[in-house]
Amino acid sequence: MRFLALLVTAFTTLALTAPAASRAEPVAEPGPAGEPVTLDTDGRRPTGPCALRGITDSVSEAADTPPGFAPSNGTVRAVTLFVDFPDAPAEGTPQERYAEFFPAVADYYRTSSYGRLDYRSTPVPRWIRMSRKYAAYGIERGTPFERGYRALSKEIIDAVDDTVDFRRFDLVNVLVTPNAGPPATEDVQSVTFAGAPTGLTTGDGVPFKNVSFIWSRQTGNSPYRVLNHENAHTFGLPDLYYTGRGSGLLKTPVGHWDLMDEDWGPSDDFLAWHKWKLGWLAPGQVECVLTPGPRTVTLTPASVPGGTKLTVVPLSRTRAVTVEARARGPLDHTVCRPGVLVTTLATDVPSGAGPVHVSDATPGSDGCWTTDPNVNPQLSDAPYVVGERFSTGGVRVAVTGRDADGNWRVTVERLRPPSSRLSRPASGSARR
Repeated sequence: MRFLALLVTAFTTLALTAPAASRAEPVAEPGPAGEPVTLDTDGRRPTGPCALRGITDSVSEAADTPPGFAPSNGTVRAVTLFVDFPDAPAEGTPQERYAEFFPAVADYYRTSSYGRLDYRSTPVPRWIRMSRKYAAYGIERGTPFERGYRALSKEIIDAVDDTVDFRRFDLVNVLVTPNAGPPATEDVQSVTFAGAPTGLTTGDGVPFKNVSFIWSRQTGNSPYRVLNHENAHTFGLPDLYYTGRGSGLLKTPVGHWDLMDEDWGPSDDFLAWHKWKLGWLAPGQVECVLTPGPRTVTLTPASVPGGTKLTVVPLSRTRAVTVEARARGPLDHTVCRPGVLVTTLATDVPSGAGPVHVSDATPGSDGCWTTDPNVNPQLSDAPYVVGERFSTGGVRVAVTGRDADGNWRVTVERLRPPSSRLSRPASGSARR
């Protein structure tokens, strides 16, 4: 811990003064500890008829992320700031708070992106003391920027504007002392303001946006992932869990198959659609099924680099069925039933309203991961295995084989061409 703190401080001095690297050639830059980092530049943003359009003014499942969000592949730079309050002074050092998240956050992105996202965080290792008590800012879950965060953000900008060149960074992290506000087990307050300007501008003329505020501490063995979740909003990803009340629907329609739904507890990876949207898949790793008839695809699990990662079957201009393989791996810790994961997604359904649904191959079961309250057990055994089939909206998916390397052979059949008519996301049906 002590060595890490010294290393972080030394790196901060270098990073705040070094010239920004060009995005055109992000293939061999020194990493945070000075080690060479080689980026895989084969990742591409989604294109073609399966790159469905949708909501364009906010986070969403639309394949094309609108301007204003942070880049999500290549070298991405974050400045990380630290905040405490007069009535909640920090109980540890900024370096200790920083070590709760780094290098784990950067390592997670590097692994999930197959080396296509090199996340660089530059910490400013001092506590920025707010002028008022915590309660004076009116921060609670769901607080909009204007009501509570504007005053907080203005003080933060004023405190560091003379030393931080915000032009060098793609996003901003604010790590609040964890003793400010309620514990995360009582009220989750971490939030991100992404894409659209907040109305504040730094002294460098940079709009203050794509900023993630992290409060308290999450429980479980990978609590750092709250920052991966929040930063993914700056990349354009929506919340997959239901944020409203009284919907009568499963609150976690994706479960532990994507950290935009469940980011507590054991580690979980992103859905393949999200990896495609973020530019982490090469063109040859995505199969787009448009014409009627069967197509056989061999899918490699998300936990293994290379191979086909995603099959997309559009149902309409804003609806699709996606097919991918999942197995336990470096990020997918809770996969207790390896197999083929099928989802239905809607690119025009907003964040927090259930834009993605995982089809459960074993409906009515208690699941196979039942020991952690942070994991939705009902969907833990959702993947389809050999001999099982899924069907919805004129699309059939049959799992026909698994080879010795753990790759899955799947036959995807569409019975009719895609429709231009809009429809609600289908839940699908499972049968053996």
